[in-house]
Amino acid sequence: MFFLILPTLAMAQGTSPLSLREAELLWQEHSHELRLGQAAVAGAAADVTAAGQIPNPDVSLNMLSISPWSGYGAGPWKDKKMDTQLRLDQLIERGSKRELRVKSAAARLDAARFDLDDAARQQLGLLRYAYYNLRLAQERLVLAQESAALYGKSAEAGKLRKKAGDIAPVDLSRLQIDQARADSDARQALTELQQARQALAYLIGREAEAESLVAADSWPALEALALAQAPLEQRPDLEAASRRLQAAEAERDLAKAKKSRDVTLGVQYEHNMQNAPTNSYGFGVSLPLFIWHEYEGEIARSEADLDVARRQLEQLQAQATGQVAQARNALLSARDRYQRLEGGLLADAERVAKAAEFAYGKGAMGLMDLLDARRTLRQIQIEAASARADYAKALSDWQIQAEFRKAK
Repeated sequence: MFFLILPTLAMAQGTSPLSLREAELLWQEHSHELRLGQAAVAGAAADVTAAGQIPNPDVSLNMLSISPWSGYGAGPWKDKKMDTQLRLDQLIERGSKRELRVKSAAARLDAARFDLDDAARQQLGLLRYAYYNLRLAQERLVLAQESAALYGKSAEAGKLRKKAGDIAPVDLSRLQIDQARADSDARQALTELQQARQALAYLIGREAEAESLVAADSWPALEALALAQAPLEQRPDLEAASRRLQAAEAERDLAKAKKSRDVTLGVQYEHNMQNAPTNSYGFGVSLPLFIWHEYEGEIARSEADLDVARRQLEQLQAQATGQVAQARNALLSARDRYQRLEGGLLADAERVAKAAEFAYGKGAMGLMDLLDARRTLRQIQIEAASARADYAKALSDWQIQAEFRKAK
């Protein structure tokens, strides 16, 4: 029954069905979160380039010994009575500072790439949730509309039977109350359908076409579950945390490397019209003096950051272990519920409701028993649809990790 109603819904709305695969392709192309992650990766790649660059030299031009009292001298600028110095200084880094910066930046670039993978993993899960929520909302709307139509017909028939004296006024009131409740449920189901469409439209970049979206794929079939998993360390969020730990180690080493004094070498050309010889050359060397500190604060801070990165990795590993166990239990529970409903409970409810309709039509059953049978059937139908959706989501949660591991 449920697998035949979606094409009817799609045709009634004049739309083309959207498969889950098509939704995933649109998501890959239009996802806002993936674009943000790609921008972060580009920024991290730029940091690697910057970290490997040699410091640029400094050039300076100084004109000294200028005195208006003794005169400037005649002729062009090169003949003026002044001391002109042209100097070039180059910083020479020691202690493998540049290599350590590159190592840290490269580790953070790897972490950014794994962050992008993890964002894709999470967003793909949200996309599938949104797709299955839309399909569930479609089924609920059809069920609610069918129920409203049935109660509407019963209420109309009840009016005729009341005129003929076949039913009491109180029974007609009960039919009309149930009709009003069914109409309200149908309006609520329509609202939930619109919300589900908007949620999916955002993820696939089709906000302007949200009202026409229809999920057309069938629910995933029950299958023999292969619960064997790849190593937990291959999860992208754990890989990202591991790379950040490597970056923190490199930055700790970089902080310690500051104790190695950098050297600044300089060469100079001097044109002095007040002394002989007029033109001369020179060079210089400068070193920092560690008088007030030896970067103890920077080193302590880097040690603290390293400890934080290590603790965060341990925390994520513990959380990931629990998440895997929860995902496995959720999948097994959803499968059992799915099997219980599809294995006979839904069919029994449909058979009982059909028998009640027949008996009421023949006058062999009271109105309250008929309404009770209808409510039970609708409740079981909604529960069955929810069970299919829960199983689809749980199966996606379990499979999506393996999908990203294989992609690595």
